[in-house]
Amino acid sequence: MKKPLIGAFSALLLAGASALAGAVPAAAAPNAKAPAVTVDFSGTVALSDCSGSLVRMPDSAAADPALILTNGHCLETGMPAAGEVIVDQPSSRSFTLLNSTGGRLGTLRATKVVYSTMTDTDVTFYQLNTSYASIKSRYGVSPLTMSTTHPAAGSGIKVVSGYWKKIYSCNVDGFVYRLKEGDWTWKDSVRYTSSCNTIGGTSGSPVIDTSTGQVVAVNNTGNEDGESCTVNNPCEVDENGQVTVRQGINYAEETYNIPACFTTGNRLDLTLDTCTLPRP
Repeated sequence: MKKPLIGAFSALLLAGASALAGAVPAAAAPNAKAPAVTVDFSGTVALSDCSGSLVRMPDSAAADPALILTNGHCLETGMPAAGEVIVDQPSSRSFTLLNSTGGRLGTLRATKVVYSTMTDTDVTFYQLNTSYASIKSRYGVSPLTMSTTHPAAGSGIKVVSGYWKKIYSCNVDGFVYRLKEGDWTWKDSVRYTSSCNTIGGTSGSPVIDTSTGQVVAVNNTGNEDGESCTVNNPCEVDENGQVTVRQGINYAEETYNIPACFTTGNRLDLTLDTCTLPRP
């Protein structure tokens, strides 16, 4: 799991200053692939020990209570156990809202944990005490939109860490049938190409598709030491049970299936026929 680790500060110094997405080309040739959208820190937040993002579902309204997305293992009360699902847990956690260049705009505050789990996926959703409209009016920031489409192999992505004020650029290398780390197992995880060398503190960063600007996954782990299936050393398990270890490679958990679990007013409804998230 990519929580802050001893040595993370030195790793940051070696990594250098924050990298912003490149500018959108001025023009494209006829029938050319659409240019990548500009990805910056707008819509991202910093937690006390992780990264996160201000997000909306495709059908969310401006007046809806706003949502923050981060990892399940970033939950302030401790990492959920394997098989555990937490819903509607009171929370007053605070988040630092960032502007496009990573500067601090202000503090957002939660009223509750809407949903948190490390089973099948690794996500926490917080509900805030304010609406998207109020955040836009006060800070000029709009939420990131959650994609409802499965990410594609080879697609360009950026991992935006509000904790480190750093943006990692790479591609989707492929997908992992089962990603196992310690007691936890995640399904259909995203494997990055090697240039997304995320470090401790990047947990919960939104993974943004550069062709749409939408959130397609949430950054969560990487194999640090070459060990197999241990904490901080996830292993890949295929349909036949074959285990593969890729030291130095990092991963994210897909989020395209999550909007199907939310209904009017940003209300979570795990009983919906379309919802595949684990239930308590």
